[in-house]
Amino acid sequence: MNVLVVDAGGRGNAIAHAFSRSEEVKRVFVAPGNGGSLLFDKCRIAKIDGKNIPSIRAIDEIVSFAVKNQIDLAYIGPEEPLSLGLVDKLEDNGIPAVGPKKEATILEASKCWAKDFMRRIGVPIPDYWNFEDPDEAKAFIKDYYQSNPEKNLVVKADGLAAGKGVFVCSSANEAILAVDEIMIKKRFGRAGERIEIEERLHGIEVAFTALCDGKHAVPFGHVRDYKRAFDPNDIEGMRKFYMGYFGKYISRDEAINLFNNGMLMNPNTGGMGAVSPHPSLTEEMEEKIMKIVVEPIVKRFREIEGKEFRGVLYPVIMLVKQDEEFIPKVLEINVRDCDPGAEAKLPRLESDIAELAWAVIEGRLRDVEIEFSKKVAVAVCCVSGAMVGREGFKPGYPSDHYTNQPISGIETVESAYVYANGIAKTNDGFETTGGRVLTLTALSDSLEGARDIVYREIEKIKFPGMRYRKTIGLDVPE
Repeated sequence: MNVLVVDAGGRGNAIAHAFSRSEEVKRVFVAPGNGGSLLFDKCRIAKIDGKNIPSIRAIDEIVSFAVKNQIDLAYIGPEEPLSLGLVDKLEDNGIPAVGPKKEATILEASKCWAKDFMRRIGVPIPDYWNFEDPDEAKAFIKDYYQSNPEKNLVVKADGLAAGKGVFVCSSANEAILAVDEIMIKKRFGRAGERIEIEERLHGIEVAFTALCDGKHAVPFGHVRDYKRAFDPNDIEGMRKFYMGYFGKYISRDEAINLFNNGMLMNPNTGGMGAVSPHPSLTEEMEEKIMKIVVEPIVKRFREIEGKEFRGVLYPVIMLVKQDEEFIPKVLEINVRDCDPGAEAKLPRLESDIAELAWAVIEGRLRDVEIEFSKKVAVAVCCVSGAMVGREGFKPGYPSDHYTNQPISGIETVESAYVYANGIAKTNDGFETTGGRVLTLTALSDSLEGARDIVYREIEKIKFPGMRYRKTIGLDVPE
């Protein structure tokens, strides 16, 4: 079997690695892939006429490659090509694909729509408000904080923003700043034409995934995700980011003062690391999430909207304690696997992912049980951090960052998997091409053992500006 994985980052390489372990799979092509797509057996980068496919948005080129190379099965990683209708076009050309059709991507493509839908069908969610006018949003924020001094808000761009359009706020000033960033400065383009503001919940956050075939769903693993760019006590890292982001120098004392007043930025990212399985999630709670979140979304989406969801459903859950029991409340829905959660979760997958993919396509998930290893996986992302270069000072991921920095040490990693997020192969080795550069994942019988291994192995990797969090796997506030 020839498989095509569509993705440009670490999630795609983790998916390709999972397919490479299947005896049914002969070759795994990754489009567009990156310099790390060649690190695993059977894996190669998809090419047309000797040239790489330019991006995940190159829908026509991806479909053309799949047809010309007799791809038996396609598996789509990111949300953007899904929202552009890649699955529709692949299926129109006779290529079976895992992922939702364009019409079903509304569940992620509009946070405002998704919250309205979940409220309508009774899925637990936080209190929320949708806005199209930034002045109205700011007035609401000021009034909310005056009326609820003990509470906080989260401000989200409505559309797709690669995981960066979410601002978890600790003050009214921070929430108003978020509105400016999204709606006035247009940091996320058209994704910020509307915003969703919701009550900031406190509890246990879970990245939960399920495989769906349009009618049935089965659990597909879960992770604890670490979204904040910096460790909670990394004031110096946040200070550098603040200076680069706003173009304004602040002293260490000024940074501490901002930090103490909840105004020193520790931005959300697409993810800085993950642990799988989630240390706090029981089998009982997994069943509860399936019953009151996943199954109603899949069923009512078909009944009310007339649309089938097929692929990986990834609701972000906050377990909130009410009346001595935990209630899973949905913060947002994603229509694809998590990243870097997939890099932590998929190395533990013992079931054949090719067989699971066919069960999704053929509507046979009711008869499937998915097996994961009992081992614990810890995944840590190395990112492009603050640097001074020819273009001046850049704050680093998730904002402006330098690329084309030489990477050393990848070949020396022995006890962890290396999943490349943004690297290119050069004549001399590898170099950086993005904000998230690579993710190292280690497995062990215990969380502490996996942490020891991954942080020992990560010391072998070097590139200018390299930054990573030291608290992945620890119970720290996010």
